[in-house]
Amino acid sequence: MVKSVDRAKARAHRHARVRSKISGTAACPRLNVFRSAKHIYAQVIDDATGVTLCAASSMSKGFDLNGGNIEGAKKVGNMIAELCREKGIEEVVFDRGGYVYHGRVAALADGAREGGLKF
Repeated sequence: MVKSVDRAKARAHRHARVRSKISGTAACPRLNVFRSAKHIYAQVIDDATGVTLCAASSMSKGFDLNGGNIEGAKKVGNMIAELCREKGIEEVVFDRGGYVYHGRVAALADGAREGGLKF
């Protein structure tokens, strides 16, 4: 009998493995990515205090592209970098959320780098 793979469970396991190695601080917060079929979300989190410092997504006001493709992900990366600049955050640690660093996740990271974030 062939057992089917639970993709959500596998991603959660990969995410837990990544999170065991990285953590955000006030000086260098964590840039977290969540990807769904239609949208993409990014948060900058200070894990020491458990506070979300800023967030952007393809559902934010002023977002006019499709969040389910690379162009939309790149725009969300630019948006999160702009919000970080307003808060005085220059450097972050990237948390890919258990996803492969490819496609929309990589495009979001590239957009954030183009916006001025360092990681």
